Amino acid sequence: MKSLFKYTVLALAMFSAIVVFAQATPPWSKGDNDPAAEKGYAFHVSDIDNIPDIHGNPCGAKLVIFIGGNQFFVLPQLIAAFEQQHLELKGHIFYETLPPGILRKQIAANDAITLGNLTIQVKPDVYEAGARVLKQMEQANQVKGVVQYATNDLEIMIPAANLKNIQSLKDLGRADVALSMPNPEWEGVANQIASSLRKAGGDSLYQAVYQDKVKNGKTVLTEIHHRQTPMRIMSGRADAGVTWASEVRFQESIGNPIKGIVIPADLNTTAIYAGGVMQDAPHPAIAAQWLAFLKSPQAQTIYHQYGFRSIADSSK
Repeated sequence: MKSLFKYTVLALAMFSAIVVFAQATPPWSKGDNDPAAEKGYAFHVSDIDNIPDIHGNPCGAKLVIFIGGNQFFVLPQLIAAFEQQHLELKGHIFYETLPPGILRKQIAANDAITLGNLTIQVKPDVYEAGARVLKQMEQANQVKGVVQYATNDLEIMIPAANLKNIQSLKDLGRADVALSMPNPEWEGVANQIASSLRKAGGDSLYQAVYQDKVKNGKTVLTEIHHRQTPMRIMSGRADAGVTWASEVRFQESIGNPIKGIVIPADLNTTAIYAGGVMQDAPHPAIAAQWLAFLKSPQAQTIYHQYGFRSIADSSK
């Protein structure tokens, strides 16, 4: 009887490990976040042919959205709700959730991007990122009709066990703490993180995290922060990373062994998310309707599920 109990516990432990591993490694959604109507032959090979931030079919798309990757987990619900209001769009929305800087590089490269041996070229109707970037693009006559729709705060993402006893931003400067941090070259959140690090420990803390530890390999910079940081934390390759609070809420919501350390308001940096209609958008009218939808009660409720706040109550 004891032997049976032992093997049952072992089997359950192995099953739990498999479930966690499946959530921690590609393919995350197993195609569930593909809004295309006709999906054809489904072919998924984990870590080989896996493109989690390209969603749908660009051919015949009636709305194309380029949006910062830290909102990837909100888009499936938003798309479904918007399609209910515009049935003619069902199966005809295409969106990318890559880092904002990468999306701008794609736009600058005649709207083309190459991933491995695949090159796609699709002209966006909407671009969404931080409000500061959208203002710059508006001034450069790249977008119009800019709408601000949500805010977010920073949080320290750590493994649920927190074996390194990380409690604050200052702990990120410790020599024994391995970090996964966004690359300032294309991930705007790195600028907000730099501001918070300086608030918490001056330029010496910023230098420790983003210069000294980068040089000695204790800080690894990401290409796609919203994917790589939770993976590195769950695999034990990183002890922490600073992300948006909503990303921690998402990881918790799917049962991953991750939790967050709240950064006090006086040390935190708040993001304001905005979107605009591209000046050369193929579908400007529906693009404007999408942006208006993001401020609707229905869309805001979806954002609130993951800790985003509305613009009106961002000071709370």
